[in-house]
Amino acid sequence: MKVKSNFLSGVISGIPVGLGYLSVSFAFGIMAVRSGLTSFQAVIISLTNLTSAGQVGGVDIIAAGGSLLEMAAVQFMINLRYSLMGLSLSQNLDSSFTLPHRLAAAYGITDEIFALCSTHKEPIKPAYMYGTIFIAASGWVGGTLIGAAAGEVLPPSVTASLGIVIYGMFIAIFIPPSVKHKSIFFVVISAALLSIALRIFLPSISVGFSVIICGLISSVAGAVIFPKTEEEES
Repeated sequence: MKVKSNFLSGVISGIPVGLGYLSVSFAFGIMAVRSGLTSFQAVIISLTNLTSAGQVGGVDIIAAGGSLLEMAAVQFMINLRYSLMGLSLSQNLDSSFTLPHRLAAAYGITDEIFALCSTHKEPIKPAYMYGTIFIAASGWVGGTLIGAAAGEVLPPSVTASLGIVIYGMFIAIFIPPSVKHKSIFFVVISAALLSIALRIFLPSISVGFSVIICGLISSVAGAVIFPKTEEEES
């Protein structure tokens, strides 16, 4: 009964995340179908990947006919942050969180689930985290299915408008911290300008490697120009 109670508690806590994922993944489903994927393929991607930025980057590479090496490198770069989130969450896990549970729960560590579990007052039990992952993944996969199905029947003019939603989400993510921190603003603008420059002067570079180049150069430049002070690190 206690396991069931913890699972339901996780489901209830994760409902806002699941609802948010439902709307965003709807846009991803439309984008995936517009890129040439079927509804089934779009749903499988959402079910097995569960990362908005990684999925969008992956679909772009698929649409551009990129290589598997390119795909792997982009996914590694985009999703590396989840490893750091997992290490952080490991400090707040209950003793019942054995290695098999950790491996299973790693599937569902997203930005929102990390934030939700990080603020949990008690040590996180496996059932609680499974509950949050279940409702969040259900919203993400369900929204993808609805969006992909809609993308197959709606006219191109409508799907093109709805497909912009997911890019609007990314803009909404980086604008607030960019306003507060010069370093983030610099990295965002640098990456955008580099992307434009590569598209103009080196159009032969594929989408995936363009993402890697822009991300690495802008991040390194930001770290060099805006180093953290000892006070900020503490």
